[in-house]
Amino acid sequence: MTQDNFSQVTEFILLGLSDTQELQFFFFTLFLLAYAMVLLGNLLIIVTVRADPKLSSPMYFLLCNLSFIDICYTSVTAPRVLVALLSGHKAIAFEGCIAQLFFLHFVGSSEMFLLTVMAFDRYTAICRPLHYTAIMARRACWALVAACWAGGFIHSIVQTVLTLQLPFCGPNMIHSYFCDVLPVVRLACTDTTLTEWLMASNSGLISLGCFLVLVASYVLILAKVRACVSQGHWKALSTCASHVMVVTLLFMPCIFTYLRPAGTLPTNKYICVIYTTFSPMMNPLIYTLRSSEVKESMWRLWKRCRAS
Repeated sequence: MTQDNFSQVTEFILLGLSDTQELQFFFFTLFLLAYAMVLLGNLLIIVTVRADPKLSSPMYFLLCNLSFIDICYTSVTAPRVLVALLSGHKAIAFEGCIAQLFFLHFVGSSEMFLLTVMAFDRYTAICRPLHYTAIMARRACWALVAACWAGGFIHSIVQTVLTLQLPFCGPNMIHSYFCDVLPVVRLACTDTTLTEWLMASNSGLISLGCFLVLVASYVLILAKVRACVSQGHWKALSTCASHVMVVTLLFMPCIFTYLRPAGTLPTNKYICVIYTTFSPMMNPLIYTLRSSEVKESMWRLWKRCRAS
C-alpha cells in the first residue's frame, strides 16, 4: 500500500460485550466482583506465603509467583472494562490498544509457562522425591521463573511486531472488550493471511504445546500414584487435581481462540472472559480451599493480626 492512500487510525472503538443497558450493569457488577476477588485472593496468598516460613517449599514459591502474574494479567483488561461500562466511553487510543495487546500476551504467556513449571515441580516431587531438593533448589526456581517471563516477553514482542507492521486505514470497530491480536488484525486494510498464520503458529502452538506437556506430566503422575499408593501420594494427587482445574480454564479457551487464523471463525468474546477474568479468579479459591497448609497459615496470620 502506498503512502498516498494510507491514513493511520488514531483510535479504536471497543464495542464491549453488550449494548443493552441492563446487561451492561450486569457485566459491570460481574467484572467488579471478579476483579476484587482476583486482587484480594491473590494478594492474600502472596502475603501468607511470604509471612509464613513453613510455606517455603518450591511449590509455594511458584504459587506466590502465579498469584502475582494473575493480578497483573487481570489488571491489563479489567480496569479498562469497568471504566468503559461505567462511563460509556469505548474509545481507546491506537498506542493504548497496542500496549494492552502487548501486556496481555506478555503476562498471559508467562502464566502458561509458569503453570508448566508448576506441573514439572509436582512431577519431580512425586516421581523423583529423592532428587526433588536438588532439582528444585531455590536458585533453580528463580531461574525457571525468569525463563517464564523471558519466554512471555519474546512471544509478546513477536505478536506486537506482527500487528504493528499492518496498515490500519479504515475500520476501527473492535468486536470485543479489549484489544487482542485477532480482532485487531481483522481491521487491517491489506491481505493478512500470512500474518494470521504466523500468529496462530505463535500463540496457538504455545498454548497447545504447554497443554500437552501438562497432560503428559499428569499422566506420569497418575501412573506413579497407581504404582505406589500412600497418604502422601494421594495428597500430592489432590494438589494436581486442583492444578488441572486451573489449566483447563486457561488453556482450552486459549487453544480454541488462538490455534486458527483470524478469518476462519468469529472470535467469541464471551469465551475470552473465561481466560482473562475467571481463570485468575479461580486460582486463589482452588489453591486455598484445597490446601490445608495454606488455610492453616492464613489462620495463624489472622490471629497474629488480631493480637497486634
